[in-house]
Amino acid sequence: MPENFSVSPGSPDELGLVLGEGGGNFALYSETATAVDFCLFNAADKETLRLRLPGRSGSVFHGFIHGLQEGARYGLRVHGPYDSARGLRHNPAKLLIDPYALELDRCIELHPSMLGFAADGSPSAEDSAAYVAKAVAKKPVLATAAPRRKKPWAETIVYELHVRGFTRLMPEIPENLRGTFAGLAHPASIAALKNLGVNTLELMPCAAWIDERHLPPLGLKNYWGYNPVAFMAPDPRLAPGGWKEVRESVAALQASGFDVLVDVVLNHSGESDELGPTISLRGIDNASFYRLTENPALYVNDAGCGNILRFDHPAVIRLAMDSLRAWAQLGGVDGFRFDLAVTLARRGDGFDPQAPLLAAIEQDPVLRHLKMIAEPWDIGPGGYRSGQFPPRWSEWNDRFRDDMRKFWRGDGGMVGALASGLAGSAPTFAKFDRPTKSVNFITAHDGFTLADLVAYERKHNEANGEQNRDGTDCNYSWNNGAEGPTDDEEIRALRRRDQRNLLATLFSARGLPMLAMGAECGHSQNGNNNAYAQDNFLTWLDWGKADQKLIAFTRKLIALRLTEAALHRDAFLTGARVDDSGIPDVQWFSAEGAPMAEAQWRESERRFLGLSLYAENSRVLLLLNAGDAVVFPLPAPREGRVWRLAIDTFVDETAEREIGEGGNFLVESRSVKILLEAARVHRLA
Repeated sequence: MPENFSVSPGSPDELGLVLGEGGGNFALYSETATAVDFCLFNAADKETLRLRLPGRSGSVFHGFIHGLQEGARYGLRVHGPYDSARGLRHNPAKLLIDPYALELDRCIELHPSMLGFAADGSPSAEDSAAYVAKAVAKKPVLATAAPRRKKPWAETIVYELHVRGFTRLMPEIPENLRGTFAGLAHPASIAALKNLGVNTLELMPCAAWIDERHLPPLGLKNYWGYNPVAFMAPDPRLAPGGWKEVRESVAALQASGFDVLVDVVLNHSGESDELGPTISLRGIDNASFYRLTENPALYVNDAGCGNILRFDHPAVIRLAMDSLRAWAQLGGVDGFRFDLAVTLARRGDGFDPQAPLLAAIEQDPVLRHLKMIAEPWDIGPGGYRSGQFPPRWSEWNDRFRDDMRKFWRGDGGMVGALASGLAGSAPTFAKFDRPTKSVNFITAHDGFTLADLVAYERKHNEANGEQNRDGTDCNYSWNNGAEGPTDDEEIRALRRRDQRNLLATLFSARGLPMLAMGAECGHSQNGNNNAYAQDNFLTWLDWGKADQKLIAFTRKLIALRLTEAALHRDAFLTGARVDDSGIPDVQWFSAEGAPMAEAQWRESERRFLGLSLYAENSRVLLLLNAGDAVVFPLPAPREGRVWRLAIDTFVDETAEREIGEGGNFLVESRSVKILLEAARVHRLA
């Protein structure tokens, strides 16, 4: 052992590496290991020292490494039985990444040496150390401790984006910053986001991830990041400056008025199924960290990614909680979106809305004040749990997505579902007393882009190398007369109009609107509805081709929503009077201008719906027509007021104008009109 290093038992209290005076304490949880080696590497990636942790307290191995300094590169070798039939997969030939690592020296790249078993199923003796990313010893630096006021749910406009894809082609950003957190915090990025008017950024996964094993042979890489390995380490592709870059970038975005949420993937790890690599948790304590089937050699696969973490085990809950605190305290983020969140609340006997992890988050002094958004489903048994997460959490609403798509596609009998979505999806969320429990969206990262939704009837995922078998076939999409690109200007105009229709519907509905990156500028992925492996021009926003008229239209919609209480009030539409004006919060109209009769809600051929919204002296008339042109008798405005046209999706650019006090009003085929009740403007003769 080199003279400047020594090891003593240390402490089991804090897991991972904690640097202090004279060295660092390291602790690792494993019920089934027999010994743990802490391995140091030099700049040439050569293993220079292997230290056996001398302390063990219950299931925690620990030791204090005297002489260890910040910047040291390290990995782990964990000894113990290898018996896959019993769920035991220890193999000290496989260097493991510390699950509590705060920084990695490189991206995690898959290599055959990482497989923990040989062809005959016995433990593989091939050493993987040369190919495994090393953890870097770091002292954590906390983000600014002062609490900041986050946007109230009623004022929140979510923009889902990929850190790399949003800035990779932005010409105003220096080349070396494009595709990174620093690029996202660059003044050009901030200007683009502020110009659009969104105020809450939902960043797709940022924790260090690995490619799925079928991608390298296809020449592809995981782009989305939903395949994590080191939950507390920012991926070097997105944050080459580590936590410092994340922290400073988040602070810059917050100073510009944005809340910053991070999409976290805690449901599974990138070690995949029983044929996957051994790079972290699998080699540390496979049976404690993963949920195994009745055959312990196999993994429960409720996430569809090969494995799921075992969230009825204290070590898994602790890892998840510590990783969330890392993003909150080291990165300073304002909240989280939880991928496939049902997995996080599933016990051995099924989903539990009071599961240990959810309860832990709700009482945690660091996390309980942050914004939380659940994706309330997974593919496991009983995996659809919309409306069953804690009251202060919001949830993605896929039924809103599907119903709005089907209405505008022209499906019959959708007027009732349209009204339910516009009113806040009360059948699912009414018990929570706030429609912003529902995160409304038309498109997201997963599925067609908005431009492709109205240009393709079928997915076109050939670029993914899976013979178009991947990605959902249930898109509720339409192509307006031609599949994919066309030079027919009439079809192109119809597609632009349908994009405007869908956006207008999204921002007129009660709930919390979420806009997917690129929806505002006509971004296409050539019909690919599962572009997780396309880290290229297919997924990066091409700012030179952005539809500036659509951006301006979206900006106008967002501004209208934020200024008109009738559009953003966080209350379900019920028809009740909301003040002493005597005006109900909503009135529903048929194409004839009369109140909707009970039987009309069920009519298959009905394609028109009108509604008058009222709140806090704000009155908005919303007319949605997915059928033939309608001449609609406008209801009378209040005395001294007139109707003013604010949004007209039938044209590329709305020319705002005063309509008058009433009378017949043309609502063209496949269009949305939004009218505001405004004070009469008296003009001098």
